[in-house]
Amino acid sequence: MASGFHTWDYAVFIAYGALILGVGLWVSRDKKGHQKNAEDYFLASKSLPWWAIGASLIAANISAEQFIGMSGSGFALGIAIASYEWMAALTLLIVGKYFLPIFIEKGLYTIPEFVEKRFSTNLKTILAVFWIGLYVFVNLASVLYLGGLAIETIMGVDMVYAIIGLALFAAAYSLYGGLSAVAWTDVIQVVFLVLGGLVTTYLALNTVSGGEGALAGFSTIWEAAPDKFHMILDEANDNYNNLPGIWVLVGGLWVANLYYWGFNQYIIQRTLAAKSLKEAQKGILLAAFLKLVIPLIVVIPGIAAYVMINDPAIMANLGEAGMLNVPTTEQADKAYPWLLQFLPVGLKGIAFAALAAAIVSSLASMINSTSTIFTMDIYKQYINKTASDKTTVNAGRISGAVALIIAVIVAPLLGGIDQAFQFIQEYTGIVSPGILAVFILGLFWKKTTNNAAIWGAVLSIPIALALKFAPIAVLEPWMHQMGITALITMIIIIVLSYLQNKGADDSKGIVITKDLFKTTPLFNVGAMVVCIITAVLYTLFW
Repeated sequence: MASGFHTWDYAVFIAYGALILGVGLWVSRDKKGHQKNAEDYFLASKSLPWWAIGASLIAANISAEQFIGMSGSGFALGIAIASYEWMAALTLLIVGKYFLPIFIEKGLYTIPEFVEKRFSTNLKTILAVFWIGLYVFVNLASVLYLGGLAIETIMGVDMVYAIIGLALFAAAYSLYGGLSAVAWTDVIQVVFLVLGGLVTTYLALNTVSGGEGALAGFSTIWEAAPDKFHMILDEANDNYNNLPGIWVLVGGLWVANLYYWGFNQYIIQRTLAAKSLKEAQKGILLAAFLKLVIPLIVVIPGIAAYVMINDPAIMANLGEAGMLNVPTTEQADKAYPWLLQFLPVGLKGIAFAALAAAIVSSLASMINSTSTIFTMDIYKQYINKTASDKTTVNAGRISGAVALIIAVIVAPLLGGIDQAFQFIQEYTGIVSPGILAVFILGLFWKKTTNNAAIWGAVLSIPIALALKFAPIAVLEPWMHQMGITALITMIIIIVLSYLQNKGADDSKGIVITKDLFKTTPLFNVGAMVVCIITAVLYTLFW
């Protein structure tokens, strides 16, 4: 077997699996005399504390697309890919201060539900269908594919069986227990995720330095591959189209980040389940700090792998194992699984458990959020308006299972995609600008009308596709396309709103008061620290 797994590795991994399933099923149980209702299943009874919210946000976010895809991008283009993580830390602060107060005040179950309250049922349905399609065919399918690729590379298991195994593992507790099972197991998943990631990073850097430690290893890869340590790529760089220089900081990446962290159901759902707004904001702050650390465990290993395979002395020391599944520039996503082969007995099991934790926690979150949107925004709206709590919960379980089955069928078809992290961002970017435009104007511009928002959301797709295939060099980086699509969509919505209401406020416009966005001293100080650390990081790696 290509993996080199030993008894202790299997024991560690099996213990991890048993722990997650045990905790997931235990927190999922119905309390004596209490039938699980919609709030219990979809919003964890609105009982999550800040530390569970912060951990769950990261567990839902960090998946195979980061461990495998972002490491692959680190291998191919370097530290610049960390912009997704470090700018996400700033985005989380914006979401916590300006978006959450409105969402929690509205008592939402789903993000499309906000659209119904602010605009109309028709627009809610359009966006609900958008999201379900995106979750099933892009998010769920790509996480399953990357997870299957990792297991195939590390353990020699056929990809199809690996995909089915991951799907069954995630379904075992998430379909039964709902968000409560997902969020509480996420706390454990994050411990494995960070611990296993740090172990892999340390050992990769230690190997590069010839056993002289992680700091020496970091110094070695800095000297061996200085071109991999620039956050801002110039136009001559082969990867400029993926990360277009300074425009990463001031352009389209803000569209991706604000959409993902502010209006993405499987991310924002755990904040809607908070005990209070203050708890949700503290959870957001914890997640922002963790985002600053993530590149250490997902990007640096990719750069270390690049240095290792280009150093004949290191490759000679690795022996025959080093020749198995060697990553190339064309197959960058093999970098992280390749590194795991060299971990010592026992630690390999921990690192693999971390990877599995990242995959399974994200799958569970996506399944739960897909079922939440379908059940609350489509099933209860059009299929069974008078559904009891028991019927609603069962509909959620069935719809989650169906979504997972479809994703399992689609996942193997994604084979051959390189730098899958970039693929996910690029194709999500066709939908996200229009949704972002609708939400930003709906939240903060009272004149926005329903008809204008519908036209904006619908037209944003052909606009995005037209820009994607336009033969104009300046539009070539897809981040430019996202930013321009968002701006054009906003202009369309603003013009149509003025034409419809002659400049008057819309009857459903949100009233913004000066007290709405007040935050605690803890949040303010923490936010300042996150901003300073981010500025220092960009200065160091400019």
